[in-house]
Amino acid sequence: MERDSKFDIYVAYQQFLKNEEISTPLAAILALTELIENSTAGTMFELVKALNDGAEALRKQSSNAISLNAGCELFIAFVTLFPHESVSFADLKTKLIRHGQQYATEALTYRKAIAELSVGFIKDGSILTHSYSRVVMQTLLLAHTRKRISVFVTEARPRGLGIKTAEVLTAAGVPCTVILDSAVAYVMEKVDFVLVGSEAVVESGGLINAVGSNQIAIIAKAANKPFYALAESYKFHRLFPLSQYDLPNHNSRIFSFPRPPQPVHNTDMNTTEETPRGAEPTTITQEQISQNNPDVDYTRPDLISLVFSDVGSLTPEGVSQYLVGMFAG
Repeated sequence: MERDSKFDIYVAYQQFLKNEEISTPLAAILALTELIENSTAGTMFELVKALNDGAEALRKQSSNAISLNAGCELFIAFVTLFPHESVSFADLKTKLIRHGQQYATEALTYRKAIAELSVGFIKDGSILTHSYSRVVMQTLLLAHTRKRISVFVTEARPRGLGIKTAEVLTAAGVPCTVILDSAVAYVMEKVDFVLVGSEAVVESGGLINAVGSNQIAIIAKAANKPFYALAESYKFHRLFPLSQYDLPNHNSRIFSFPRPPQPVHNTDMNTTEETPRGAEPTTITQEQISQNNPDVDYTRPDLISLVFSDVGSLTPEGVSQYLVGMFAG
């Protein structure tokens, strides 16, 4: 098996992401699979080191590496636990590549399985969803064919992906309206339950998802409305955050205070008055707001009613138990 000396794992990862159906964890798994194909490793130790180095390279170049980490973690654990019964190491690498590709193909069916499972819990009525999620979209579109539903969608600033959700649902004939993120408490009385996607489901049973999910869950809990999360099993992540500031993507840039303009001395020698530099008021752009705010937040497990996955409907405690079994081999 020859190695391509020009192989760049991040370029491969970006190529896989161009497929709308492939999510971040799956793109990471496929990129690591391609890394094996281009690796000259002659032992399992060298191969696992190459995979860890590749995963680290992906993390360093990603602005939000949480779901990417989940995919890398799952694949490296799979390689480590894979039975070494091949006649040669080259044969073992061939099997790992084949299994990695087969898993990615199978994983593309998970959203359909989750949609079928979730629809059984959906009754006629109104649903609140947040931002944009492929598995949530598939579930809502399936529910529309079997139930009488209407959907409230948050704008989901700063990225505004709720508007994309609303456009797709409206085009499919689903009664849908976009609400302000700040209007969630106002609309909660009108909805029957909340349905959101996920960046990752963590070891505590909590949820990492588009920023704003946490406050929606808090409001749903106060209003006694179910809060359901949909997550493919490759998004289950061995991470145990205790607060928002434990998330791997948190950095000092978030919620930082820009330095105010410095005062300048009036050049008039007859006065000691100081005037602020620049006569025009400061302009704050949407891009600046976006850069100063997080993309995702953490929702505690006690705020989540159920997690629907391709491995079944799980309580947050059930997620913890599944994760332990998944990485135990």
